[in-house]
Amino acid sequence: MRDNTESNIATADALTLLLHNQHALAAAIEELTKWLTDNGVEGVATNAITAMEALDSNAEALTDAIMRLRR
Repeated sequence: MRDNTESNIATADALTLLLHNQHALAAAIEELTKWLTDNGVEGVATNAITAMEALDSNAEALTDAIMRLRR
């Protein structure tokens, strides 16, 4: 089997950038959720929390994939 080290590094780098984007989106959603809660819009805040949970779950999967590629 051919060594795909360069390809793995490029893929891991791209996934790392996506992971950073996910963290930034989660932080923004968290701020919006706090604002929504403070302004009495709990139903929408609950939906935002659900979105953050999905981002967290996917971030874990991305992190695992990045670590496997970087080995």
